[in-house]
Amino acid sequence: MDETKLRELQERALAVRRDIVEMIALAGSGHPGGSLSGVEIACALYFHAMRIRPAEPDWPERDRFVLSKGHAAPLLYAVLAQAGYFPREELKGLRRIDRMLQGHPDAKGTPGVEVSTGSLGQGIAVANGIALAGKLDGRDYRVYVLVGDGELQEGLVWEAAMAAAHYRLDNVTVFVDYNGFQIDGRIQDVMNPDPVPDKWRAFGWHVLEIDGHDFPQILSAIDTARSVQGKPTAVIARTVKGKGISFMENQVGWHGVAPKPDELERALVELAGWQPA
Repeated sequence: MDETKLRELQERALAVRRDIVEMIALAGSGHPGGSLSGVEIACALYFHAMRIRPAEPDWPERDRFVLSKGHAAPLLYAVLAQAGYFPREELKGLRRIDRMLQGHPDAKGTPGVEVSTGSLGQGIAVANGIALAGKLDGRDYRVYVLVGDGELQEGLVWEAAMAAAHYRLDNVTVFVDYNGFQIDGRIQDVMNPDPVPDKWRAFGWHVLEIDGHDFPQILSAIDTARSVQGKPTAVIARTVKGKGISFMENQVGWHGVAPKPDELERALVELAGWQPA
């Protein structure tokens, strides 16, 4: 990747982080921690890797993105707005009943949202259906899924993983946002899913392990997944919950709490001077 493109992606990620904390603060509720941890993954997909047409959201040849961890809707909304699916002004309407952006993604009401999610564990199963339909229709689009690490505790995840391997869905790529925390604490303390990479391999997937905040690693993983034939790919992305805001990073208390005005100001000050590690 050339430096110009890398810098562009880093600037996109920074803008998305600002939008995430601002919209959640204005709404007075939402999930900042897990939204911030997936920023680089979503930006790499929407601003570099995926084949999309924001002005034509239902374009049949588009690549699809499924946010299985639907509580991270602010991440998806910020990226969609930055990509041009709808005006960024709409972000101010997060979680308002009379506005477009509900607390979890709504495929019927929001341009660019492929699947209504929120009940954890369902995203891969839906992605399998979309991917299988693409193969049956002779289309070459790809389906990308963002799954939470705590979400791996859902049995449906592994049923869907087994099905994807059985049907040889090499057009499915799952990113596991492995930030180590869920609403009740560390995932290892609540219900330990480790060893995560070995589990995906046992279910017949091609497995990659990366730093989920490193754009070159993310894009390399996407390229590798495109080249794999006959099996789906799982990318285990090690991330930091609340990434980019020091007082939110690795703090389980920021799973589903909106920043107060003074905390928002502090966050925006930090982001103004933030540089990727």
